[in-house]
Amino acid sequence: MPHCIIEHSASLDAKLLLPQVFSSVKNSQLFEPDGSDIKVRATAYQHYLVGQSQSDFIHVVLNILSGRTTEQKQHLSALVQEALAELKLAPCSITVEVVDIDRDSYAKVVS
Repeated sequence: MPHCIIEHSASLDAKLLLPQVFSSVKNSQLFEPDGSDIKVRATAYQHYLVGQSQSDFIHVVLNILSGRTTEQKQHLSALVQEALAELKLAPCSITVEVVDIDRDSYAKVVS
């Protein structure tokens, strides 16, 4: 289930970011062990500001079904942030946000 959306400055290569996010989410042990339910996608931004400058940034939104504990969500967030920090993309702002998706209203169709 998780939908992992990576927003990043266009100067960063999404091909480096995608596997880091995927593997860290998989390693959280909160989802299917084989990673088959993890979806990761990236959007690069050409035009942005970080404060008053245009320094590199990565912001990851982890949309997950509700029901996980605060500790589980904090662990997930930390794993993703640590995995991205391993890339040593300094100077680069790395932020991670975990968002609950309401289970009762979530709909999915696979055709």
